[in-house]
Amino acid sequence: EVLTLSLLMYPVLRSFALQLHSAITGSYVPGTHSIAFINCLNEQIAKDIARAIMDKKLAAYVNILPKSLALYFWKGELEESTEILLLVKTRTSKISELSDYVRSIHPFEIPEIISLPIDQGNPVYLKWIEESVPRD
Repeated sequence: EVLTLSLLMYPVLRSFALQLHSAITGSYVPGTHSIAFINCLNEQIAKDIARAIMDKKLAAYVNILPKSLALYFWKGELEESTEILLLVKTRTSKISELSDYVRSIHPFEIPEIISLPIDQGNPVYLKWIEESVPRD
């Protein structure tokens, strides 16, 4: 039982240890923040989703990138379309909540919501993300 409890607590303990290390040393812990990529059908949908994300305080910053050509397989057929890309800067701990929320409002049957951890960057900018997105 103790081993099971210890294993279940590991992510919580690790997160706490990383936060403590960061607070004491003032250094950035790689992976604390992430960039999520979300594709949208058009500019209006992209703006609506970006605003909804910001209203929920699930991100510090959202870029809306112009149209790009997309090729993909859908239901066995090669498809081609134009899409708008959102780049969402947030806490890594918010990715699951962000993904759930976007899936609930996105018009695509299977919206693209993927993320990559931020390994390094401008420390002042990363601190600003931290301050802009509330903790869990």
